[in-house]
Amino acid sequence: MDVLLAVLLVLVIGLLFAQTPSRRESARTAYRLAALERRLALVMQHLGVPDPDPLPVEVQEHLARGDKIQAIAAYRKATGVGLAEAKEAVEAAVRRGLHV
Repeated sequence: MDVLLAVLLVLVIGLLFAQTPSRRESARTAYRLAALERRLALVMQHLGVPDPDPLPVEVQEHLARGDKIQAIAAYRKATGVGLAEAKEAVEAAVRRGLHV
């Protein structure tokens, strides 16, 4: 009986691992999502649609003090994006004057 339970446990764990996405799949999905977000931003900009998702308050506060590095860190913490994406988002907001 114990052997049967151990085999079932190993089988269940193996099935769970088989269902989790690989790093490659996760990276590909993240890349595709970022590409879609960039394209959507371009379409919204072209149509003159304002961004419904303004900068988080913490980011705005750091930018108001002139601390762009802290603003990028706060943006990363609030959104979970990578460094390059956060830097681009904060710099784009500064160019558009959304931090005021």
